[in-house]
Order: sequence, then structure tokens, then C-alpha cells
Amino acid sequence: MNWDDARIFLAVARQGQFLGAARTLGLNHATVARRIAALEQAVGSALFRRRTNGTELTAEGERFLRHAEAMESASLAAMATAGADSALEGTVRVGAPDGFGVAFLAPRLGELIERHPGLRIELVPVPRAFSLSRREADIAVTLERPREGRLVARKLTDYRLGLYASPTYLRRYGAPNSLDGLAAHRLVGYVEDLLYTPSLDYTADFLKSWQSSVAVSSAMGQTEAVRAGAGIGILHAFMAAGDTRLVPVLPSHTLTRSYWTVVHEDLRGLRRVTVVSDFLAEIVSRDRSPF
Repeated sequence: MNWDDARIFLAVARQGQFLGAARTLGLNHATVARRIAALEQAVGSALFRRRTNGTELTAEGERFLRHAEAMESASLAAMATAGADSALEGTVRVGAPDGFGVAFLAPRLGELIERHPGLRIELVPVPRAFSLSRREADIAVTLERPREGRLVARKLTDYRLGLYASPTYLRRYGAPNSLDGLAAHRLVGYVEDLLYTPSLDYTADFLKSWQSSVAVSSAMGQTEAVRAGAGIGILHAFMAAGDTRLVPVLPSHTLTRSYWTVVHEDLRGLRRVTVVSDFLAEIVSRDRSPF
């Protein structure tokens, strides 16, 4: 079996469907299906169960997955050792929370590409967790330090969260005099059953009986709702800094959380991944004041 077969197998296993794997690999669906069929014939066993909505690994597929991942690790290690990545070319995908990804990182990516024109950066700024073991991202910006898995983490920065409202809302409804006074106001918060990490469950730190009149499942969406006068919300200070459409409410009450960069152990030796990870640390350190 060659590495290309294992690479296609891993893509299908991670995407859970042939079509998604084909898109990831830049191949057509028929080619992926044909290569998997040939691989299954070569190993003498079905590796996937075909479902109407995708695929799932068989028991033999689960066993084969471990071997394919070992081949992938060996390939990545060989690239790093041999300096095949030294030209700083290729794609690096960064998964990040939407607030950090859109408001902070996206405007600064042009600087990185100016330095390294051969790089292609894919920024995926969505409110979700990324699986580095499934190669959903090369670098993940997370709200918590991972406690298990073959992952390498380093702290980016602490950041503050505080209460904000629009001038229009405050003129109409006034500002609360205390945290308990928030109960009399319209509040903007997260959709609770879509919280992807306990670190986002912080409304009770401001008001135990917090009830959102408007719930939005992303930090960017919440910020826009508060700007438009929907109510008082808990926003990132670095996103609100300098915005005259957002006014701090009870500014002595804030929360502190942290951002981490996380890379799979197999990728830490790849120069393009290291360069992007170092760039994230550099710009956060340089532009730290809004945090």
C-alpha cells in the first residue's frame, strides 16, 4: 500500500463522506470512490459502511485508521527533517473563534502574506471546536488549554469581557446601577444549547438569572445586535475598543479569559506551521492593548 492510498482513506474517514473527501483532496468523487474500492480489495476487507448520508468506519477500518495515521505522522516527520517545507510554500489552515478570527486576525493576515508570498492562509473563524487529530485545522486558537491528546499548546493572551450597550439603547432605557439591575433590561447573549465550550458560559458571572431577550450563537452576531440597540450584552473588549456605537456598562465589572494556540504534535516541525503560529504570537504581543 502506498501513502497516496492512505491519504485518501484518511480524508474519507475524517470527512465522513466521499464527496467531502474529494473536495478536500481536489479530486472528483468517482476517483475517490474508485481508489477506496481498490484499497478495500487490496486489504481484503470493507473499510467503510456506505450510508445514505455518508460513511462510517468498519471495525477493520478502525484498525486500518491507526496504521494510516502512523504513515501520515512518518510522512510529516520526514518532511520536517528533510527540509521539504523550507521554501515556505503551501497552505496553513487556522481555526479560530469568530470574534478573534474576524475582528483581530483577518485584518492582519495581509502582513503575513507580504512576508511570505508562497503561503496560502485559510482562516476558518466560526464558533466551534476544531479537531486537530482529524486535520480540520493545522492551527487552532482555543479558549481552553487542551488536557489530552498529542497536542502542543501555548498561551496567546488573556482578554477581557465586559458589559456594553448602544447609545440609543441607553438614552431610551437608561443604564443599570448594579449587576442586579440588569434583570430589568433587555439582554443579549448566546444560544445556550449551542455553546461549544464551558468557557462561553459566563452570563451567570454577571447575573445568575440572566435571560437573553436576543440570543445569537456567535460573538460577532452579538456585537452587531448590541450595536443596533437590541440590549445590553457581554462583549469582547478588544472588539468594542474605540467603537463609539458601544458604551461600557458597569465598567468596573469585567471577566478575564484566555486564548491559546494549539498544534498537533505531528505538525510542530513543519516550518510553514511554525511561522504562522509565531506570527499569531507576534501580532498579539505587539497589539496587546485592546485585550
